[in-house]
Amino acid sequence: DTTIDAKVKAKLVGEKASNFTRIGVNTVNGVVHLDGVVDSVQDKVTAEELARQVPGVANVVNQLQITGSGAASPR
Repeated sequence: DTTIDAKVKAKLVGEKASNFTRIGVNTVNGVVHLDGVVDSVQDKVTAEELARQVPGVANVVNQLQITGSGAASPR
C-alpha cells in the first residue's frame, strides 16, 4: 500500500494543470483515500481519475474539499 501511495502522489504532483500539493493520500488494502483541499469540482474529479489510473488501486474514496471560486460552479 505504501507503493500505491507513492505512485498516486507522484501522479498528482506530475499533473501540471492543477495544484494537487495539498492532497493527502492514504491507501489501505488497495483502497486509496484522498483528503485535503482543491480549488474546483473539476480538480476533485481529476484527482480521483488520476488515482484510479495507478495499478493496484481497487477503489478511491474521495474526501477532497473544494475551496475558492470553483466551489459554487458545477462542471
